[in-house]
Amino acid sequence: MFTLFVIGNLASGKSTATRYLASRGARRIDLDQLAKDLYVPGSDVVAALADAFGSDILDENGAVRPRVLAERAFATPEQTRTLNDIVLPLVYERLNNMLLPCACMATERSLPALTVVEVSLAREFSYAFPLADEIMAITAPLEVRIARAVERGMSEDDVENRAALQPSEEELCGLANTVIDNTAGDDSLFLALDEWLARHGFDNRQMALESLDA
Repeated sequence: MFTLFVIGNLASGKSTATRYLASRGARRIDLDQLAKDLYVPGSDVVAALADAFGSDILDENGAVRPRVLAERAFATPEQTRTLNDIVLPLVYERLNNMLLPCACMATERSLPALTVVEVSLAREFSYAFPLADEIMAITAPLEVRIARAVERGMSEDDVENRAALQPSEEELCGLANTVIDNTAGDDSLFLALDEWLARHGFDNRQMALESLDA
């Protein structure tokens, strides 16, 4: 099994890239979704978040209100570190279990030839990079990413505040083995991904995750 981590800053195109690779047959793991799946009402992690950011981040049913949590967690670098300290160790544990299944699970189903992991917090999660065979960065200039995010409905101030918490494009690319420039935001991204797949010898049949008894 080959594991590819795809990193990229806000509105770089990393989600587009991982979804495209999934359409080609790869197994896709979104760490943002993995984190959100931890937010089970009444769980220890939700209690820790409420203690750190205020009980009003929860609704009347005890569920996390994502927008309120985001407003608090991304208000300052210190608040963001607090969020990451609570959530990332649990995300790492779950990801590790998904990438390194026990022998009994391996006998029940074939393993995917390619697993793609979408990583939003490249700098903060870099300690997990040894789990990957390769790190791919999807990059675009800040002004391009701001324009894309605003077009999607984010305010320019919100985008700039989020971007200030993220690594520079140069630092991001320095964390990667492979860099794809997505400044154009067109089909050139898909062509580059197709070239990567071909270079590594993957095709749809090889990447499909199928049960042995299917």
